[in-house]
Amino acid sequence: MVDRRDAWLLLPAPLRRLPADLAATVIVTLLTLATVFVPVLNQTPLRVAFGLVFVLFLPGYAFIAALFPEAGTAVTDEDSSAAAEQAADATGAASHPTADDDAKPRPVPGTDAAENAADAEAGAGAASNRSGIDGIERVALSFGLSIAIVPLIGLVLNFTPWGIRLVPIATAVAGFTLVCVAIAAQRRVALPESEQFAVPYRAWLAAGRRELFEPDDRVDAALSVLLVVSVLLALGSVGYAVAVPPQGEQFTEFYLLSETSEGELVADDYPETMTEGETAELIVGIGNNEYETTSYTVVVQLQTVETTNNSTTVLERTELNRFDATVAHNETHRERHTLRPTRTGENLRVQYLLYEGTPPSEPTGENAYRELHLWIDVE
Repeated sequence: MVDRRDAWLLLPAPLRRLPADLAATVIVTLLTLATVFVPVLNQTPLRVAFGLVFVLFLPGYAFIAALFPEAGTAVTDEDSSAAAEQAADATGAASHPTADDDAKPRPVPGTDAAENAADAEAGAGAASNRSGIDGIERVALSFGLSIAIVPLIGLVLNFTPWGIRLVPIATAVAGFTLVCVAIAAQRRVALPESEQFAVPYRAWLAAGRRELFEPDDRVDAALSVLLVVSVLLALGSVGYAVAVPPQGEQFTEFYLLSETSEGELVADDYPETMTEGETAELIVGIGNNEYETTSYTVVVQLQTVETTNNSTTVLERTELNRFDATVAHNETHRERHTLRPTRTGENLRVQYLLYEGTPPSEPTGENAYRELHLWIDVE
């Protein structure tokens, strides 16, 4: 059986030399990248769980660790009061004269008493000015800075050729976090060991073990069990919500695009006038938001229609083309279609009919799931 020390030795040497909190930051960052890019893991709830920590906490924590490598302690009122009392006792009535000043003379300059009084006054001043970042402040600042840092990274990426996409965002946030971890490790090692910030996880584990397995009385034991059950229920609820998210509205996007001379796809510049035998390139887009993989069929018809009293009647219809597409949930399929009219006429309607599965024997706009159309004149 492999013990804990042997498992620790399996990690790379640079990672073992890192402080525990920075090593955990690196490990969680790498695991997040694995849940994003590994084909099997990116379909599991682990992607959401690690992704939330990766975006909302790790960048800010690494940045704070780089800024404040020292172990800070917050100033308390007791500390300030004790330091003030110590300074008052050491200086006596020198700074607050009373009627008993004759009985308590001031220390003679250059003596030990005068040096002790000066040290006490300096200690009081240091206590009044002493500040630092304790654990609670680090956690709060980590969340706040992460919420600020990640959008800034996205803003910078928006002005680069990569844009705001999954791969650039994940890589940039991971790179920022790892760079901050490297700076934090270097600055922390440069400090004396007694001044370095460290997470007291061993003390937390020991205290938790004592509360769970060595309670002082039955009331403490019951409260500990209740706390563990509450935490497990909370984690189970969050896990279920992540694994089985509520379904939103089910729909399918169906649209037509044209391509500019620069190769950009736009919802504009559709053909209006064509000559017989001329062709036009269009892109048919299908976006699946049905929460399941769906098979679609697109039927393209050229129709001669008559419009009277806001009512359109199809006088003649000719099928130009049809094609199938199977699209996974939350995915988009684009099919390049060559429009080639087969007859001439004015105000001809080119209608694109979308069906789920196999279309009926006589496809029409009334029995289609979605429909698009263009008006063209063919000379």
